[in-house]
Amino acid sequence: MNFAFQKVLGGKEGMIGLAVLCALLLVIFPLVLNGFRLNMVGKYLSYAFVAVGLVLCWGYGGILSLGQGVFFGLGGYCMAAFLKLEASDPESTKIQSTPGIPDFMDWNQITELPAIWLPFKSLPLTLILVLAVPMVLAFIVGMSMFKRRVGDVYFSIVTQAIAAILTILIIGRQGWTGGVNGITDLKTLLGWDIRTDNAKLLLYYVCCGLLIACILFGRYVLTSKLGRLLVAMRDKEERVRFSGYDVANFKVFTFVAAAGMSAIGGAMFTLQVGFMSPSFVGIVPSIEMVIFAAVGGRMSLLGAVYGTLLVSYGKTYFSETLPELWLFLMGGLFIGVVMYFPNGIAGLWDSHGKKMLAKILGRPMPDSAAVSTISPVAAVSIPATADIKLSGLEVLK
Repeated sequence: MNFAFQKVLGGKEGMIGLAVLCALLLVIFPLVLNGFRLNMVGKYLSYAFVAVGLVLCWGYGGILSLGQGVFFGLGGYCMAAFLKLEASDPESTKIQSTPGIPDFMDWNQITELPAIWLPFKSLPLTLILVLAVPMVLAFIVGMSMFKRRVGDVYFSIVTQAIAAILTILIIGRQGWTGGVNGITDLKTLLGWDIRTDNAKLLLYYVCCGLLIACILFGRYVLTSKLGRLLVAMRDKEERVRFSGYDVANFKVFTFVAAAGMSAIGGAMFTLQVGFMSPSFVGIVPSIEMVIFAAVGGRMSLLGAVYGTLLVSYGKTYFSETLPELWLFLMGGLFIGVVMYFPNGIAGLWDSHGKKMLAKILGRPMPDSAAVSTISPVAAVSIPATADIKLSGLEVLK
């Protein structure tokens, strides 16, 4: 395993970083923020699921998806469907022409609940579909693209097209999806009012717990042989393929895992904010989610969380204080990060933060130049049957 890989994700240092994040999310924020602001942080953290998934598939797998809002939105819509059906019981909708169906269906002259909505009457089935629907779609897209060796910018364009198609479909099928307004007026979860302060606090902690679980899953993947293969594929895909590995299968797995994380974030967004709309599905939100990962550091799972919090808070702060200029300020923030901190917050910590900390503690910093770095390709175990020398391919950096 190469040194950079260990430094970012492994060992005692990685666990200390995770402990600091847990303390920040689970202790400091609940103590210093009021209920409104804490609920906003919970909303930001729902985006962090997408950023963490992008670290897996983009930072380490080299798969840049510009349509992760699709999976975020699908997870959110599945959860919203269950909550909307619960809020649309015959007693609450008795003034409608057809009681017992969501209000937007009644407005569109639909007199019977569509069959596609029937599974969302069950919470266990809904929770399964929250993950299954986005992951199945990701599997279909991944198999279609990666088995045909479609990658790089072409794959990014295809995911953008899927985001645009799904947005148009959601808006066009207004009677089934609520159209441009989305699914709103969500009140209870199995009779539990999710709009109260206590409910929002509990949902915040649930969101934090699930996010930490996704980070741990990412750690497990990246510190395993699969993680080394992902980095090797990103750097020398043909070398890995000629070594006897099915690159497409690894890419599909990573893309599907990232989609599942995005779907969990979408479901938590719906629960905490109380609605879901196509504005979170399209191209623009998908690109913003990529920016979250880029600002935090696309090679750092923890950095993705910090990047999401920083960018999301910046949007809120600038829009509240300087509503006429906030778009320009956010644009300046993005340009500054790309120009001066290409490795994001995590890279800034590696290049400056550790030196400052070592200076404060009076400890010498290790000479990074004295540490030999081996390409991830060299860390891949090559089968004995693939003992073929390929000219022009470097194993060692």
